Amino acid sequence: MSATTADATLATSARVRPAERMRRAARRWRYATNAGIAVLSVIIVLWTLIPLYNMVAVALEAEGDVFSDHLFPPKPSGHSFWIVLSQGFWYLENFWHQFGNSVYIAVMVTLLVLVIGSLTTFSVMRMRIRNGWLVTNAALLTYVIPASFLAIPFYLIMQHYGLHNNRWSVIAALVTFATPYAIFIFQEYGRSIPIELDESARIDGASPLQIYFKIYLPLMAPALVAVGTYALLLAWNEYLYQFLLLSKKENMTVPVALAQFLNSDVAPWNYMMATAIIYSLPAIATYYAFRRRMSGGLTMGGVKG
Repeated sequence: MSATTADATLATSARVRPAERMRRAARRWRYATNAGIAVLSVIIVLWTLIPLYNMVAVALEAEGDVFSDHLFPPKPSGHSFWIVLSQGFWYLENFWHQFGNSVYIAVMVTLLVLVIGSLTTFSVMRMRIRNGWLVTNAALLTYVIPASFLAIPFYLIMQHYGLHNNRWSVIAALVTFATPYAIFIFQEYGRSIPIELDESARIDGASPLQIYFKIYLPLMAPALVAVGTYALLLAWNEYLYQFLLLSKKENMTVPVALAQFLNSDVAPWNYMMATAIIYSLPAIATYYAFRRRMSGGLTMGGVKG
């Protein structure tokens, strides 16, 4: 009996050893994978932050020396930021007017994208317009052609209609590119809103406009915030169409005006970096103010069902 027990013990231990070795190997592989991911994450974070750190360091330089061998300015100064805010440099004499142009274009693009996108999806999905799916599919097909390929045609169209050096030419172009994305997000998000709500409102005598304003828009709030933030940041950071369509200093936006700094023999890099930092603050504040609603709207809008 003891010999049988010993044999059973040996057989059990023989089975346990390979299993233990497999667990140890799996544990080592998991540790190695986690370590590799951590190293890669650190590299990506540094790759992202170093240019931003360099912007701040150059902005704090007294003379804007981008080739300094110092890790940090030996005598940091906020004078560059004051020069930008007070328009104390000849390239910055229209800074606040150009900043206002950027705000105007961004706000109008956002409003038009939200109005056109929400009305389109409300008409197609809630009012059930016949063959309405052709509208939404045709809108998405516009993304087949890259926006940069359409720059020259847009330029010629705006020249033909006398809209060159007009802020509305940029607004029209950006609304054209942002609206199909808005329609897609609103369409997918709207699937989660029961159509029975609209039918109940109609039975109670509500008009289509009342349903749109009192039922559809309030329930679409997360998607509206997500798409609105996207459209705002798109217009705020866009450069190509603003550069092509706006050439007068009075009509320029800040991104286009920043490029003018490179026209001189000695570029004032510290003023340029300070201008870029100040210009980026509203976009950063907007993103962090609405990031939770934005992520919720995009998540709901990106899943069918």
